Amino acid sequence: MSSTTLHKILFIGPMGAGKTTAISAISDTPPITTEAENSDEAQSVKATTTVALDYGSIELANDVIHLYGIPGQPRFRFMWPILARGAVGCIVLIDESRENPMEDLDVYLEAFDDLVTKQAFVVGIGRTDKSGATLDKYTTYFANKDMFPPIFEVDVRERNDVLMMLEILLINQEMQQ
Repeated sequence: MSSTTLHKILFIGPMGAGKTTAISAISDTPPITTEAENSDEAQSVKATTTVALDYGSIELANDVIHLYGIPGQPRFRFMWPILARGAVGCIVLIDESRENPMEDLDVYLEAFDDLVTKQAFVVGIGRTDKSGATLDKYTTYFANKDMFPPIFEVDVRERNDVLMMLEILLINQEMQQ
């Protein structure tokens, strides 16, 4: 009889980056979400926003992966360390179409410093111009911080894109052990 391994993966990034959508794309069951009407249209014009967490799960081989999405708005920052507790890695999602996605990265890398420096992480860049120059910009950004995570251009609505990031994250996490 084979044993099951449990993993907790955190999806982090700003409001509108696609955390809820990514979890929905790969969860084996309908995810639990805490969506509420968006009252902060300066952050994003989307109709709803996560106010506590998103949760889903997926089974891959003998691994059960618990997927947690943080609320992206800084005013819900008090939830971030609670959700990060026990995570074995994270998927950082960034929306390239936002005004300053590099500043967004700075916020989330600083807030989740323990997670991104001690655990595996991957980066998914959404809403890109498909030119390839976008990924070069992020590679340089991370290299300047002496960090070398896998970086992907993704569409979080596409199950295969999100699964690819998750599988690479799990491989990197195993290699770190």
